[in-house]
Amino acid sequence: METIGEGDDVLLYLDKKRTYLVRVEAGKQFHTHKGYVELGDLIGKPYGSPLVSSLAVRFHALKPLVRDRILKTDRRTQILYEKDIGYLMLQLGVGSGNRVVEAGTGSGALTIALADAVRPDGMVYSYEINPSFQNVASGNVERAGLMQYVELKEGDVTTGIDEEDVDAVVLDMATPWKVVDHAHAALTGGGVFVSFSPTIEQVMKTVSAIKGLPFVDVETVELILRKITVAENKTRPQTQMLGHSGYITTARKVLGLTNLAL
Repeated sequence: METIGEGDDVLLYLDKKRTYLVRVEAGKQFHTHKGYVELGDLIGKPYGSPLVSSLAVRFHALKPLVRDRILKTDRRTQILYEKDIGYLMLQLGVGSGNRVVEAGTGSGALTIALADAVRPDGMVYSYEINPSFQNVASGNVERAGLMQYVELKEGDVTTGIDEEDVDAVVLDMATPWKVVDHAHAALTGGGVFVSFSPTIEQVMKTVSAIKGLPFVDVETVELILRKITVAENKTRPQTQMLGHSGYITTARKVLGLTNLAL
């Protein structure tokens, strides 16, 4: 059973709405509205262990998942939701050893998911034109322990992509249609293009650009997530739901053909 060590991150779980990503250090206290906890008490204990606060409130120390790190990133930009990242990762089909180009980095939430997928033999090349965003992303990726699988690059991909023969290009930026030709040039045969856009006008321009190049399997989707309250004689959909966040457009590069976007 894996145990918690000095310097490890843990997710302190109080309930579904109150979780805290903290680093374990001997002699360090973490204060909450439910009292403080002694983080050093977790050293040598297995993940999942309880930790009781000064007010006798029980927390549990969980091993952080990638989704926990994404949700707890230091944010300077709006990050993608779990529902979108999960679908996007499946569409990209990336795994260990793959090389992926991302733009823009933002706070690094998607960067973390990509780096976790391609390690230990792959690499994520993440472009961002705003250096302040890149600094925040660097801290988030570093804390996730994934920086060795990421190259953060300050640059504008609308003017070109440095990498060649990459397995995937994923865009979360305002003008993705200006990158489609560069993405096609950078992708290996059969490589995957993905773009996340909040407005339908962005999608229309991007798909129009895709249709001018050798791409197939072109698709745009919107994902809507509705949680269910489960309780005896009260099970029903929750009143509030996570509706529109953006549209995800995907396509796959083919060789030697033009105007084949289907």
